[in-house]
Amino acid sequence: MSAVIAAPLVAEAPRTAVVLLGTGVVGRALLTLLATPAARSLRLVGVANSKRQHAAPDGLLPGDAAGCLAKGRDGRENAPLLAALDATGAPRKVVIDATACAIEAGRHAGWLAAGYHVVTANKALAGGQLSGWRALQGATANGSVYGDAATVGAGLPVLSTLRRLRNCGDSLLTLEGVFSGSLSWLFNQYDGSRPFSSLLADARRLGFTEPDPRSDLSGEDVARKLLIIARNAGFALGSDEVEVESLVPEALRGIDTKHFLERLQELDEPLRLRHEQARANGKVLRYLARLNQRGRARVGLVEVGPEHPASRLSGTDNQFALTTTRYHATPLVIQGPGAGPEITAQALLGDVLAL
Repeated sequence: MSAVIAAPLVAEAPRTAVVLLGTGVVGRALLTLLATPAARSLRLVGVANSKRQHAAPDGLLPGDAAGCLAKGRDGRENAPLLAALDATGAPRKVVIDATACAIEAGRHAGWLAAGYHVVTANKALAGGQLSGWRALQGATANGSVYGDAATVGAGLPVLSTLRRLRNCGDSLLTLEGVFSGSLSWLFNQYDGSRPFSSLLADARRLGFTEPDPRSDLSGEDVARKLLIIARNAGFALGSDEVEVESLVPEALRGIDTKHFLERLQELDEPLRLRHEQARANGKVLRYLARLNQRGRARVGLVEVGPEHPASRLSGTDNQFALTTTRYHATPLVIQGPGAGPEITAQALLGDVLAL
């Protein structure tokens, strides 16, 4: 009797294969979600941090990602990750960018043009130079999808709502709101009873700010979000067309993070004076982003009265008030938590699953 030789098992090609760039707080939260039943249709085939990458075309358990990176040799390149995506034979190949790296963001258009989908929380390209935004628009003409829900409002349905309105023939007239979870928390808490620097230290400890809080206090992050929304609404704004008020004193802008954190008290007196002036006027301070019908854009500290919706925010809530040709008498308001790795990671996963 002849022997029967079993055929080797061949892994079935996944419908969607993904690689993850960035294993910081958002990346780690996404890895946790990738291990849940919600992500069972996805195959993770690569992961990278700023120093190393690990590629596994046959699949990588999300819980093993950190260990695989720790065992790897230093040296960072994206080619093995893209090769792992290609090797799966998956019809949907996705690069997830959970970094804040401008260099990685600069590659988004190239990946899209090459047929990869890109899902990102990285604002550096879409909210940077206008040329980068235009490159993105051209790169998606071949059917590749740019998932950007996590770039604004930590996944609140801001961009999707705006696109739906535009598809129905509506147009954005004005926009106003609080676009930063960290700045929202700080000014919701700041009532003059504690120095601003003390609240800022708390916010940093709680993970509401970046490790260097100047990333939040400079207003540049809010300006990027405003540009992303405005550009999605049809305003061809350049990054130099947004007026940005930084809360960081000139003397603290060029020093390293360690020395900045040692000198946080220098923030206190200027903000105390602003707070006292607002209180004398019966108002409170909020860090607002504004866009008017003529395309004038500004982000900065504003005194608002008790009738203003931003005066009633709490926690890390973001708020986006959209006045359109059809939501004219009363703006359409989108509000909810605007900071947190779990909700940002959920926005990333949601964009991948929407493919």
